[in-house]
Amino acid sequence: MHKALELLFDAQPQYRTLPAAQQCLETALAMITAEEDYQSLELNPSQAQAFATDASKMVDRYFALEDPSSITAVGTEMMLETHLGSLLVRGIIDRLEEDENGGLVVTDYKTGRTPSPAQEQQRLGGVHFYAFLCEKVLGRRPAKVQLMYLGGNPQIITALPSEQSVRGIEKKVGAVWSAIERACADEDFRPKKSALCNWCAFQAYCPEFGGDPNLARELGAAARGQGAR
Repeated sequence: MHKALELLFDAQPQYRTLPAAQQCLETALAMITAEEDYQSLELNPSQAQAFATDASKMVDRYFALEDPSSITAVGTEMMLETHLGSLLVRGIIDRLEEDENGGLVVTDYKTGRTPSPAQEQQRLGGVHFYAFLCEKVLGRRPAKVQLMYLGGNPQIITALPSEQSVRGIEKKVGAVWSAIERACADEDFRPKKSALCNWCAFQAYCPEFGGDPNLARELGAAARGQGAR
């Protein structure tokens, strides 16, 4: 979907039609199916068709949310990066546009499930980070940031960045990086158990699962020793 919409916005506004978007999707699917990540899914023909059909439905839902011919796109899939002290931060903005007043709008496409009202502010953290990058790199704070959900319950969730929200992101990122630097210096990495642990490959070394962190240190030292030779 990201690639299809990127291709759509490469066209002049009058050519951003639904049939053109479906053609962009076909091009995007042909590109992605040749990639190793897609092939590693080992989808059978019916699963691959379901994947393509789901994406096609998302294209239809996108046009129900907005008219792309009315969008003044500044760029798509834009990489922005800046330094925050010793930390290099970067992000890729799905779409940056200008509104009717010349203000910047950050749009982030989402293909997953629409969040509950209680989760909205947490999900908006990412686009607020993009607002911070725009201010740092482009010298302009966006007038609006928005999440565009294209799943089964399509909708747009918006927020208005402020001086407080941008400075809050800057302080939060700085504090997290300072904590990481302290943890690296002290070798103090405290586990925090969560649902994500179900996908973790390091449980054998984690105290929360009865593992021994020293085993990881020994393996790391051995690997560094082999590299030195």
